Formats: sequence, C-alpha cells, structure tokens
Amino acid sequence: MPKPANFDKLTPSQKLDARIEAWRDAEGIQFASKEVEKAYKERVQLLIDVVRLKKPARVPVSVSTGFIPFEYAGYTCKDAMYDYEKLDKSMMKFHADFLPDVAAPAALYGPGSAFELMDYKLYRWPGHGVPENTSYQCAEAEYMKPHEYEYLLRDPSDYFLRYYLPRIFGALESLSSLPPLTDLLELPFVGPTIMAFGRPDVQESLKKLMEAGKISLDWFPKCLEIDAKLKSELGLPAFQGAFSKAPMDCVGDTMRGTRAILLDKFRKPNEIIEASERFVPLMIDMGVRNSPWGGPPTVFFPLHKGADTFMSGNDFKKFYWPSLKATMLGLINEGLIPYMFVEGSYNQRLDIITDPDIPAGFCIWYFDQTDMKEVRKKLKGYACFGGNFPSSPLKTATVDEIKERTKKLIDDCAGDGGYFIGNGAVLDEASTENLHAFIDTAKEYGVYK
Repeated sequence: MPKPANFDKLTPSQKLDARIEAWRDAEGIQFASKEVEKAYKERVQLLIDVVRLKKPARVPVSVSTGFIPFEYAGYTCKDAMYDYEKLDKSMMKFHADFLPDVAAPAALYGPGSAFELMDYKLYRWPGHGVPENTSYQCAEAEYMKPHEYEYLLRDPSDYFLRYYLPRIFGALESLSSLPPLTDLLELPFVGPTIMAFGRPDVQESLKKLMEAGKISLDWFPKCLEIDAKLKSELGLPAFQGAFSKAPMDCVGDTMRGTRAILLDKFRKPNEIIEASERFVPLMIDMGVRNSPWGGPPTVFFPLHKGADTFMSGNDFKKFYWPSLKATMLGLINEGLIPYMFVEGSYNQRLDIITDPDIPAGFCIWYFDQTDMKEVRKKLKGYACFGGNFPSSPLKTATVDEIKERTKKLIDDCAGDGGYFIGNGAVLDEASTENLHAFIDTAKEYGVYK
C-alpha cells in the first residue's frame, strides 16, 4: 500500500491505519514461498491485534536479544560488531532455529571498527575495553559540564558539534576549536569563520569522520539485507521500528550522567526541565524521520532515569513525564506507536502513565521488573503491554521451571488480549533447551480458546 497523497491531512488514527496496512501488505518483499508469506502476515496480524487491544489467535512471543544469537552460533560478541558474515550467519541461525514471532534488528550491535576509528569514549564494547565475549557497557561521565545547560539551551546543534562530540569521540577533539557556524551570515564573516577548517588537526578529524562514514556505509546495508532475509526467508516481521529517547534521558544518560542529573534535580531543576523541553521536537523528529513507509509503525524508547529507584513519584511527574508525554503525543499525531521499554520497575508509575491525554490503543509498554498483575489491572483496555519474563532463569533454571513460569505469566496477563510475552531484559546467554521451552510453551499455551 503506497503512502496516501493526503497523509498529512489525515487524523492520527487514520495515519496509523495507513501505516499498519502498509506494514501488513509487505509490498516489495519477495518471499521465499507462499507459506513464508502466509506466516509473515499471520505474525504481523498477531502484533496488530495486541497493539489494537484485541484478542489475537494466540499470545505473540518476542525475544529481546542481546548477544545471544552469537553465543548460540558459536561466535563471540566481538564477531557481532566486526564480522558482517558472522553477523548474518548468527542472526539467521538463531531465528530459524527458535522462530519467535518477532525478528531482532541486525543493526543493534553497531560497527565496531567505526567506533574504534573514532576513539568512541562513551562505550566500552567487546574487544575494546571489555573482553571479547562481553556485552558493551556505557562509560558514564559528565560529558556535559554543569554550567553548560545555557549553551545547550541556546543551540543544541552547536553544543553537540563544539562541546559534546569532541568529548565522546577522541577523533573529533579538534572540533572544540571551531567558531559557531551561525557566524556565517554575510560575506565579511565567511573568511574568518571557515579559516578553522584549514587547520591540520581539524582536517584530520574530518578525514576520520569520513572514513568512519564509509565503514558505516558498508555495515548498514548489510544489516538491512539481514533484516530483509528474516522477513523473506523466515516470515519474521520486525516489531521495533524507529528509535527515540525520553527527553530527560537525553540529558541524563550520556551527557550529565546518572549521579550528576539526579543531583541537578536539587541544584538546577529549572535547567533540567528547560533542557528536556528543548529535546521534545528533536526526539519527535528522530522517530518520524527514521520510520520508513511499510516498516513497523513503532518507535522504540529505552526508558532509564524515570525508574522507581531513581526518583520519587512527584519528581517523575515534575521532571520526567511531561516532556516524555509531549514526545509520545507528537509521534502519535504522526500515526506512530511509542514502544516504551521500562528498564527497572514502574510499580510506582502505573497510575501516571495511564494518562487520559494519550489515546487508548496507541502505545506499547514493555516491562523489565514491574508487577505484571498490577500492570494488567491498570493497562487493560488502555495500552498493549508485555515483558517481565526474567532473563536469568533462561540460563539457570530447569526446563520444567521455565514452562511453569511461562504458563503463569500468560495466566496472569493474557486475559482477552492486548498482551504479548517476552523476556524483561536483553538476553546475552541462555540454555538452548530453556529458550525452546519458553518460546514453544508460550505458543502452545497462549492460544486463545
């Protein structure tokens, strides 16, 4: 289904309907067989039904993968980020053998060689700061200084170019010497402003950026090719579409860092609120711009600083929720579905997130450690939800224990629809028998009568 010519004039509900139809139609996909095409469309329908709060044929099964496909295929975590052939083989083998209802995105792991070239300081990744068979880790620091809120608020793009990027990429350190590019207003200002680009250190930074871009140009099409094969050969749809972030997390996760942002709640409360508001249109644009027509109409949010253990309910309502809600509503207005991954717990947030301003059937809540019985009480008939199957038992428990856990979670949550089952935290390791037991039991036991 092509994008309607009058798309911008449609209501949010009509826009979402059009996006869903394009996703379900799978136009342009050359399926390996009629059976694969049928399986693909059946799985997409399961996902559409739960998002729309209907009762599907059965509970859909999603596996939130970390590096588990590579462990299963006999490769290292480093292989996922450096060897595209092994990335392909691992993703295909894992999905073909386990057949969850949702395909994991191949681009999740990133091009390690580009990170290395850029001297990326914000993360340690397999073979670079952590062992080759260890997942990547965020290396928090105050990459944005406490007095720099005013610079960020004045011009976020300028702040990123001349302050933030030179701190998180060693290869771009020289960009801190650039003048503001907003100086390029009239002829007399051009020469002095562009003069900095003639410096050898700035030119070396730009060369490395171009080289890293070439690496990414090799890497990303390969990821898209793998994703396409998961659809066309295995009939597995993607469920995570575009990506965005909660505005306060933009400031707190990788700019100020956890300790600093939580202290800023007391020292610089107005600056946090203003900075979060500044990120709202940027995060809406990120989600809309990266949502291709025909792909899943979802925008995935990893939620961090709003968890129960980081702030009180009052602080959540003051600092975190208003800008996140505005971002969600902006995406909903474009016919997109915010897909909220609640890392940690939201046991103290359920009454807040069931906000009457957010229309029913326009959101997905995916939980890590929240009480799912309470989730069911609060979100039933309001929003699609899933998650909270603990990942650690998939490595350590017995097969019988996995089956019983799976059945209990379905009993507690499935009700008359709007629910999909999945593990709560990304999966890096698991027993093959346990993962089969989880997926197979969910498919068999989760059939609606």
